[in-house]
Amino acid sequence: MEQDAATAEATAADLRRQGYAARTADRGAWVLRTYRDADLVLLALDLPDIDGLEVCRTLRAESDVPVIACTPRDNELERVLALKAGADDCVVRAWGPREIGARIEAVLRRSRPQSAAGDTISLRPLHIDPRRREVRLSDRLVDMTGTEFELLYALAANPDTVASRKELMAKVWGTDWVPTSRTIDTHVSSLRSKLGSSRWIITVRGVGYRMGHVDQLPEKSVG
Repeated sequence: MEQDAATAEATAADLRRQGYAARTADRGAWVLRTYRDADLVLLALDLPDIDGLEVCRTLRAESDVPVIACTPRDNELERVLALKAGADDCVVRAWGPREIGARIEAVLRRSRPQSAAGDTISLRPLHIDPRRREVRLSDRLVDMTGTEFELLYALAANPDTVASRKELMAKVWGTDWVPTSRTIDTHVSSLRSKLGSSRWIITVRGVGYRMGHVDQLPEKSVG
C-alpha cells in the first residue's frame, strides 16, 4: 500500500513476477476495510488520509496479519516507531524488489504455524515458550511481533554464545545480505525496550550480540 499510485503498482508488478498475488491501495481507510483477505500487508507509512503508524497499530490490535512497514527513508527512528507500532519488519522503498520479496517470504514463513517447536527457555525471570510463542517476564506477558520473538529465541537458545550478525540474519530473516543488517539493531532496540533493560541483550562490538541476564527488575516508582 503506497501513497504514490505509480510506485505502488511498480512494487506490486515486481512482486507478481516473483510469484505473489499482489494488489494495491492508496488509502489507509481502504486497507483497514479489506486487510482480512490478505496474507500480509506491505504498509507505506506516508499515506494521504491516515498516518501509517496509526494504521499499523490498528491492524495489530485487530488481527495477527503480518505487517511489513515501508519507509521512504533509511531512518532509524522511523524503523523503531514502525516496530513499536506492531510491524513485523521494516523495509526501505529504495531497496531492490528481490530483497523486499525475500523479506516478505521470511515474515510469511515465521507467521505460519510450525510443525515442531523447540524447548521452553527459562532465564529467570524471563521465560520463552516456543509452542505458545509467548514471552513472560516475571509472569507478565510481553507483547512481541513474530520477528522479535524469533530473534529473542535465537539468542536465548545459546545464551553463552555470541551470535554474529550474519548468523542472525540467516536464522531470523533467511538472508545474509549485509545491507539489511541494520534491521537487527532496530529489533534489538525494540526488544530491550519491551524487556525493560538493555542488559538482556549484550552488544559484542564488531561481532554481534549475545543474551544477557537481569537478576532483579527495577521497581517502578509511583507518583
